[in-house]
Amino acid sequence: MSGVLIHPTALVAPGAELAADVEVGAYSLIGPHVRIGPGTRIGPHVVIEGRTSVGARNQIFQFASIGAVPQDLKYHGEASELRIGDDNRIREFCTLQPGTEGGGMVTQVGDGNLLMNYSHIAHDCILGSRNVVANGVQLGGHVLVADFAVLGALAGIHQFVRIGESAVVGAGSMVSQDVPPFCNATGDRATLHGLNSVGLKRRGIGTAAQQALKRAYRIMFQSGLRVVEAAPRIRAELPGVDEVERFVAFIESSARGVCR
Repeated sequence: MSGVLIHPTALVAPGAELAADVEVGAYSLIGPHVRIGPGTRIGPHVVIEGRTSVGARNQIFQFASIGAVPQDLKYHGEASELRIGDDNRIREFCTLQPGTEGGGMVTQVGDGNLLMNYSHIAHDCILGSRNVVANGVQLGGHVLVADFAVLGALAGIHQFVRIGESAVVGAGSMVSQDVPPFCNATGDRATLHGLNSVGLKRRGIGTAAQQALKRAYRIMFQSGLRVVEAAPRIRAELPGVDEVERFVAFIESSARGVCR
């Protein structure tokens, strides 16, 4: 760990692997099975433990708790992992926990995410890339969030729920069923309120694809058809649009059912 900038009051356990330019702030604790990639900055009073790997150029702010044992009564000390990618910002009082034997043994966070204060990523969650997880958002175990999603402050996501790509969940929402890609879900229990038009534009999805998604949304949710009837109609009327196919395939594969 030659060249690592470790504050004199920080404790880094023997066995931890830190890249040459990692910074560790005052009173932070790094466990013996932790690996931290280049350019990552760890603020004061951070605890990183367990079998946790942190990629490059992450910023971890004070009082975050990363890698502590899962809050799952079925966890019995198995050597599960927490994997964090590159360029994430993990703000104050965030909690991220490793996987369990019942969920594949891994919790995973992708690249370029913003996790705001007090957000919680529970065991066996898969969080994609370029997501915004606002203050106080709680992801229950086994939640899957795809890419480019926005989860509003204080939203609660039930175990095993999936949030599709470029979806937005309104602040304070309680989400107990899957949120399809590109959609806006809000409320208790969350219901759909059309497409995430702002997110589509920000992501650079073209006008033609946006119009096709609007048509697919109307057929799927406003025509009175069942999914098994709506899906083939959408594919017949809107062939060759990748975003539409991902929208339909997500809904067809839902185990919990989707918000409506």
